[in-house]
Amino acid sequence: MPLFTLLGLAAATLACLCLYAASPHQRLWAAPWPRWRARAASLVLLVLSWLALVQNMQRLTAAFVLGTALMLVLALLPYAGAFVHARRH
Repeated sequence: MPLFTLLGLAAATLACLCLYAASPHQRLWAAPWPRWRARAASLVLLVLSWLALVQNMQRLTAAFVLGTALMLVLALLPYAGAFVHARRH
């Protein structure tokens, strides 16, 4: 897989993690991250992700890949949080 595609997917995953960590109902950490900073970091990472994906793909394809990655990671993070929370108790 091309380097920029991997970097784009990694940035998208980190963006989702920042967005999830800002939620008051997250279960990965003891306390949620500061909302404004986490959301700003998420936005910056999303833009960087799309820019990295565009290096190897057409714009529409990059947007589709980014959207699919976001749906996957944002769907899995609550389950990861529940798993971590259950392991703590």
